[in-house]
Amino acid sequence: MCHRSALIIEDNLDLAVVFAQALQAAGYATGIIEDGSQALARLAVATPDVVVLDLHISLVSGVEILRQIRADARLDKTRVIVATADSRVPDALREQADLVLIKPVSFSQLRDLAARFSVPLLLGN
Repeated sequence: MCHRSALIIEDNLDLAVVFAQALQAAGYATGIIEDGSQALARLAVATPDVVVLDLHISLVSGVEILRQIRADARLDKTRVIVATADSRVPDALREQADLVLIKPVSFSQLRDLAARFSVPLLLGN
């Protein structure tokens, strides 16, 4: 079976593990990155299908990582799910992120939303 890949960029390791388990349940192979500079280094060589991105991480902000993902043509099909506790963010990132989820994000919520990304879109929808 061909797995799609997901990268979790989250500095709370407990939360990152829950996100990874949810994405694995949706059929993704996962990797966890805990800081912004490591995330940019990984994204320079990897092309994940999905990125779950915390905006408030160390070294390089999640907003900058999102900007760089969207500026990289190689990552144009990568879906970005922003997971943040900042309720003011959704409107500001609506054009850049595929989804913005306000923490706490449940296992089933992330699993179900990520599973939708792995289903090809039907024409006319």
